[in-house]
Amino acid sequence: MASVSIDEAMRRAIALGARGLGTTSPNPVVGCVLLDPDGEVVGEGFHAYAGGPHAEIVALAQAGRRARGGTAVVTLEPCDHTGRTGPCSHALIQAGVARVVVAVGDPNPVASGGAATLRAAGIQVDFGVRAEEAEAGNVAWLTSMRRGWPYVIWKYAATLDGRSAAADGTSMWITSEAARMDVHALRGTVDAVIAGVGTVLADDPRLTARNLRDGTLAIRQPLRVVVDSSGRTPAAARVRDGAARTWIATAAEVGAGPDGRVDLPALLAELHHRGVRAALLEGGPQLAGAFLAAGLVDKFVGYVAPKLLGAGPTALLDAGVGTIADAIDLEITDVTQVGPDLRITALPRKREA
Repeated sequence: MASVSIDEAMRRAIALGARGLGTTSPNPVVGCVLLDPDGEVVGEGFHAYAGGPHAEIVALAQAGRRARGGTAVVTLEPCDHTGRTGPCSHALIQAGVARVVVAVGDPNPVASGGAATLRAAGIQVDFGVRAEEAEAGNVAWLTSMRRGWPYVIWKYAATLDGRSAAADGTSMWITSEAARMDVHALRGTVDAVIAGVGTVLADDPRLTARNLRDGTLAIRQPLRVVVDSSGRTPAAARVRDGAARTWIATAAEVGAGPDGRVDLPALLAELHHRGVRAALLEGGPQLAGAFLAAGLVDKFVGYVAPKLLGAGPTALLDAGVGTIADAIDLEITDVTQVGPDLRITALPRKREA
């Protein structure tokens, strides 16, 4: 096998890490490529599930003795603590690796420090190779660890004129089966799905991740969170069906904001405490407006159907915007056709100070 550059190895490590999206939480996604002293790939690995071997351990097992004197190329700083698995920094030292190239430092104070331990053992450690790309691939975990609450994605479905239902309240189906299947795949990548009690009362959703063609549930289900300030969720609601864990988050339990409703920052802090690193905000328009007004949405995924209604509920209510100068500016990062619908992905633009 021909030798590869460090840049090529990091690109491969990032791709490997992406294989763990949706299964590693509350741990990060991590990929690792091991090169021997001649630059030949001798081991590869990624973190597949929480509690399982870390990327470096998998790659070292593949490499065996060929790791000695080589280079470990890893997307995240090797951990330096013992949890459900041992510290990767010690494993790299014991394997005789001469150099470790890291894309992004570990912001978790519990696990960080691997670089210092490696350097103390005489191993060269370099940071920053393809850092932006590695950040993007691990954005939910990195964001949640740095600030103490989950990365929030607002998902909505609407007609071309922004309606989420017809004037008579009917909303099945605004988007196509292909788009709805795409949403279920999206649910499979997050740790929690959040909806307001109004949506539960109106639509009685399951909020599970499943295969629409045969109705089977995904093996891993996100936590279902109903934001229900006064505890109105019916006992027979489908979110209580036992198909997945459910938390009915009331103001009495979480705390109330100035409006008497569930305090949203406190809700997100509690979700982070429960191991939620990425959350999908699904409904309804009032709750979405409250999240937006509080600046708590990190990513937007809109499914737009080629339909016009002209009347009916909108996908978004009051988001704290009173004039065009206060509009929430977005940067569109992707537009993909899903069946007859468009999936538009966007990020909030940072306002200049």
